[in-house]
Amino acid sequence: MTRADLGKQPDQVSAMFDRVAASYDRTNTVLSVGNAPLWRAATTRAVDPRPGQRILDVAAGTGTSSASLARSGASVVAADFSPGMIEVGRKRQAGVQNLVFVEADATKLPFGDDEFDAVTISFGLRNVNEPKTALAEFFRVTKPGGRLVICEFSTPPAPLVRTGYGLYQRYVMPPLVKLSSSNDTAYDYLNESINAWPDQRTLAGWIREAGYTDVAWRNLTLGVVALHRARKPLS
Repeated sequence: MTRADLGKQPDQVSAMFDRVAASYDRTNTVLSVGNAPLWRAATTRAVDPRPGQRILDVAAGTGTSSASLARSGASVVAADFSPGMIEVGRKRQAGVQNLVFVEADATKLPFGDDEFDAVTISFGLRNVNEPKTALAEFFRVTKPGGRLVICEFSTPPAPLVRTGYGLYQRYVMPPLVKLSSSNDTAYDYLNESINAWPDQRTLAGWIREAGYTDVAWRNLTLGVVALHRARKPLS
């Protein structure tokens, strides 16, 4: 079975996602206990896509979130470094207008400066081996005044919730993965990457370091997930 480790070497992570691409969306819905569509809807509202705008969805996977953004009439680029994910995404989203898929590394985006009205990434930043480099790239391709939206697993602020979530990860998630995923060992990495990821305040600091302003976050599902928002200054 193919899985990555916390070294997050791009070839390992890409190969892991290639392997799980076919069942990825189904597994996410199961593991999130049905919350994944709610998180996607909250992210779409935060991005606030509008007709005529150009939006970059990084680590887009099979394009489920990208399709939600494109239905607004905005032009959406779904970027991912997993060829397997892109292949599945192009098939599943074939009927969605204003949506194109591009193979791209989040740390070396193949786009010009100031190109997008909004840049968003959902549950992908923690899989990047150099997240601060990725944030700098997001800043580079965002238009002045443009938006950044990051939806990512985070740290529940309440100790009781943290304990309950830890028990879920340890005892409930493994059997669910075996039932719903084509590569259950890959999801061992999922838990490892979530537990190693910094909390909300730390990520907000990274976003500010990249140059964004108006940085804020909102906890979803009691802080299991956090939705970060920011803007690129006009000058």
